Amino acid sequence: MTESPSLLLALDQGTTSSRAILFNQKGRIVASAQKEFPQRYPKPGWVEHDPADLWSSQSAVMAEVMSRADVTAKDLAAVGVTNQRETTLVWDRHSGKPVCHALVWQDRRTADLCTRMKEEGLEPDITQKTGLRLDPYFSGTKLKWILDHVDGARQRAERGELLFGTVDTWLIWQLTGRKAHVTDATNASRTLLYNLHTGSWDPELLNLFTIPDTMLPRIVPSSGIVGTVADHLQAEGVPIAGVAGDQHAALFGQTCFDPGMAKSTYGTGSFLLMNMGSTPIPSRNNLLSTVAWQIGNKTEYALEGSVFIAGAAVQWLRDELQIVRSAKELDRLAAEVQDAGGMYLVPAFAGLGAPHWDPYARGVAVGLTRGTNRAHFCRAALESIAFQTADLITCMEKDSGVPLKELRVDGGVCHSEPMLQFQADLLQSDVVRPACVETTALGVAYLAGLAVGFWSGRDEVRSLWQRDRTVHPIRSAAEVAGLRQQWDRAVERAKGWEE
Repeated sequence: MTESPSLLLALDQGTTSSRAILFNQKGRIVASAQKEFPQRYPKPGWVEHDPADLWSSQSAVMAEVMSRADVTAKDLAAVGVTNQRETTLVWDRHSGKPVCHALVWQDRRTADLCTRMKEEGLEPDITQKTGLRLDPYFSGTKLKWILDHVDGARQRAERGELLFGTVDTWLIWQLTGRKAHVTDATNASRTLLYNLHTGSWDPELLNLFTIPDTMLPRIVPSSGIVGTVADHLQAEGVPIAGVAGDQHAALFGQTCFDPGMAKSTYGTGSFLLMNMGSTPIPSRNNLLSTVAWQIGNKTEYALEGSVFIAGAAVQWLRDELQIVRSAKELDRLAAEVQDAGGMYLVPAFAGLGAPHWDPYARGVAVGLTRGTNRAHFCRAALESIAFQTADLITCMEKDSGVPLKELRVDGGVCHSEPMLQFQADLLQSDVVRPACVETTALGVAYLAGLAVGFWSGRDEVRSLWQRDRTVHPIRSAAEVAGLRQQWDRAVERAKGWEE
């Protein structure tokens, strides 16, 4: 390798695996490494990760990708960190030992708390400040649950002994040798504790959720140096210069820099973000207002719709029902039938996210007949992803007043041709897959690179984006309208199932 830094290292800590990817100055992947880690389901509706697994898997792939590419720290211009959002960790500031497992964003144990707070009329003020809904999805109620239910946690927190962080905070704390306790504005905006209008932690919200402010990380820009990698790690001395929640990083990686541009990431869940520019826009259609990214002193905002189960529905058919052995087999079977034979699968395994916000919903399959076969199940699973995304687009168009011109897509399921075609049909607009679908890692690499002068600015970054495939709609609007009406009926049957 050359003596001057020629690469960027992106650390992408996701819900089911940790990845590390090296990018060159053209935004191309030089090498990558990935490692899965265990999912823990101690009770129905509870989802946990061991914080040690998050760090050990992420540090392992960091070392692996550098070894695979035969590079050292001197070859790296910067490190970027992107992460599963809302997942909540609490640990001892001195020993570094977590007080319990991390509560994952999918965890629904605080549903009753959210319901009580809604009944007390607290949600409108919370939404006005944060742009979020009172839902177990977000970090605030998770953090309150840990303090209220883990023995001694509240007392230790009030003595200043405990730290809170989302996954970015935990990883950066470890990467810097326990020196930097920070989070960026995108991750902070997912906690129910951050005020969108002031750009800081909100004292009234901290009081409402009874959270000591000594626990909270310092809020930093998404692009900017926040620390350096500790000496005992593979990338020692390299500046950590980009931090963003995974969906915000993907929006940046898709170069959706202009208001009205939108992307959908089909991962474990599906997350649709539309750039709304320099002013947060409150949603009138049950979406979320969130920080898109903060660069320097300038914050830009987005509207977001969150689908809790997307690619996870494919994993469910593969792992739990064992209908298929792989996602490729599922895709092949789905392509063998023209439609799902009148079957609709609503994968509300962890409740329904936007625009329904029903933590008590559960999965349903309706419209089954004696002729329903496994190909129909495969097709219905893919169609459920597209249906949920189309519902979000409809809400976004109403909120923004801007009709969608094209949807940029990424994430694992974007390789499914039947799903992409059905998505284009439902939206009646083009769906575009980029040449590099690792847009989450690419986005945080862009943010880190801009901070250290690796790229000159957004115009240069925009020039690096390339399209791989554009899918045009082929079904009529009238046919699509009938399908969506039936989908709406199926969703109504999933709502409120849990007592």
